[in-house]
Amino acid sequence: MSSSLSFLSNLRWQHTPLNPLTPVFVLLFSSTLWGLTWLPLKGFAQVGLSGPLLAMLTYGVAGLAGLPWLLRQRPSWRRDGLLLLWIALVGGWGNTAFVSAMVMGDVVRGMLLFYLAPVWSVLGGRIVLGERVTSRRGWAVVLSLLGAFGVVGGTAVFIAPPSMSDVMAVSAGLGFAGNNILARKAQSVPLVSKVVAVLLGCGLTSMSMVVVLSAAGHVPLIWPDINLSTVLALLVFSLLWLGLVTATWQWSVTRLEAGRSGVIAIAELLVAVGSATLLGHEHLSLIECLGGALITLAAILEATDPQSPNNQEPA
Repeated sequence: MSSSLSFLSNLRWQHTPLNPLTPVFVLLFSSTLWGLTWLPLKGFAQVGLSGPLLAMLTYGVAGLAGLPWLLRQRPSWRRDGLLLLWIALVGGWGNTAFVSAMVMGDVVRGMLLFYLAPVWSVLGGRIVLGERVTSRRGWAVVLSLLGAFGVVGGTAVFIAPPSMSDVMAVSAGLGFAGNNILARKAQSVPLVSKVVAVLLGCGLTSMSMVVVLSAAGHVPLIWPDINLSTVLALLVFSLLWLGLVTATWQWSVTRLEAGRSGVIAIAELLVAVGSATLLGHEHLSLIECLGGALITLAAILEATDPQSPNNQEPA
């Protein structure tokens, strides 16, 4: 984790010529790892860790490891401290909800609902940043909402309400979209400070959820059967896996146009759906598949919009 943050903090001074395809392959690598993240999450869930407790012990630990970098950069973000706090809370909730959704429900269904994030990005960009909503982006919103209606079962949603894992997946997309909007607004805040703030925010929001759920008797406050192998696995996942995917993701998107990186990042969805189908033996009904196809199409339309302000300059 420390080496990953050191790498990120030096991005602005690196001007070594690169093969144009290198950031593409790095982003594909990072997207693949993100798409496979459900595997260790499900593994931890099988030994008794709830979603909020798992988020606290992984993202929270990674955030504590990066705290020295956040404090070192305090002079750079002090004037935007309130905005950085919002980034921590909104982005932290996004990660907490995502982990909970992956642990609680079906990976395929959760990933598809999570990928409603472009809808919230369009609406939030318009409200918060005053970005223009092009006709292409408007169609992307419509297709995403129609796709979500299909994923939750179409008209069956009026009979049985969405599950808690569905709510978590949708709110995770809201959190990630909100974090992206706030990060674009906080241009003067260093990249490392934003990353560490989100990790710490995830630790705080997940800890709050653990306390609330424990008080309600839904989850134990402290997991009683923890052992050394589980602790080591948590540390490896927190400091190595999350550190690696964060560093490679941020490194690649800073070197690619936002539209191009958005299309490549859809590999995360494809890897997650494909691996969950093959390894997790999950499946979708026909209407859910159609809904997932509409959401994927909407994400591609949003990412490739030539009139989008995000596609006119590097990310």
